[in-house]
Amino acid sequence: MEGDSLINIPEVILTCNGRRMPLLGMGTATSPLVSSDEIKTVIVQAIEVGYRHFDTATLYLTEEPLGEAIAEALSRGLIKSRDELFITTKLWCSDAHPDLVVPALNKSLKDLQLEYIDLYVIHWPVSSRPGIYEYPIKKEDFLPMDFKGIWTAMEECYKLGLTKSIGVSNFSCKKLSDILGMAEIPPAVNQVEINPLWQQKKQMEFCKSNGIVLAAYAPLGGINNKVMENEVLKEIATAKGKSTAQICLRWAYEQGVCVLVKSFNKERMRENLDIFNWTLSEEETKKINDIPQQRGQTGQDYISEDGPFKSLEELWDGEI
Repeated sequence: MEGDSLINIPEVILTCNGRRMPLLGMGTATSPLVSSDEIKTVIVQAIEVGYRHFDTATLYLTEEPLGEAIAEALSRGLIKSRDELFITTKLWCSDAHPDLVVPALNKSLKDLQLEYIDLYVIHWPVSSRPGIYEYPIKKEDFLPMDFKGIWTAMEECYKLGLTKSIGVSNFSCKKLSDILGMAEIPPAVNQVEINPLWQQKKQMEFCKSNGIVLAAYAPLGGINNKVMENEVLKEIATAKGKSTAQICLRWAYEQGVCVLVKSFNKERMRENLDIFNWTLSEEETKKINDIPQQRGQTGQDYISEDGPFKSLEELWDGEI
């Protein structure tokens, strides 16, 4: 890929509203935290090389630099209109109270300098003491989520035009099913950990049959670098003349999943986009499908002796 020639990223149509979501997006969570200026610079570079889908959250503290990057991209003519971008942000646990949902999104919009976002997502299926933005959450600050009240407030965000779609993150099939049972407007997306070492076959089946798009975070393993060290993936990469990262991303894309990548290196940003003009063979896919499974993001930080989830079993409803 010479220069900054743009890659055409395939899109999926969200069944709930017919809007299009690019199947490759860029995540903006950083650990340790990176300066706002660096985040802004990286996002502008990402727009230059062709990214159009960006994922942020109140917790990440990257809404403001993302907003500044969008403003700069517009002023430099890198994009003609804000409508060319797909922007996701998330409701943090301490704002997951029915009366705080709309104000939380309004604050995010102010930080992003936007009139609307494309997708608003419940970050985790648990609430915490209002007004405290911290991670990890203190065990005594967890509160049970009022799923019905929260989802009604998410639907209100949609009806007010503050977001074009609503969804969830880190929801088990059972919790998703509960939301579907009470929803007037169903969730468009469930954002969960998906990679060759945690393939989420049950989620894929459930979401497909219910018209929900799965978005994969940690597609390269995130903090679980066992993915990038996996011998099966490395062998396939070597044989194909691709990187291990590209094999992981291509595999997820071939599952019909939206992939959220995160690299602040411009060359790697380009490499992560270069997954659309080649395919995995049936044999390679089978080898990947046979990799032993292990969840990387256990969710340990969201369980507490005081509840509402006292064990990982309860948090994931047995999907562990």
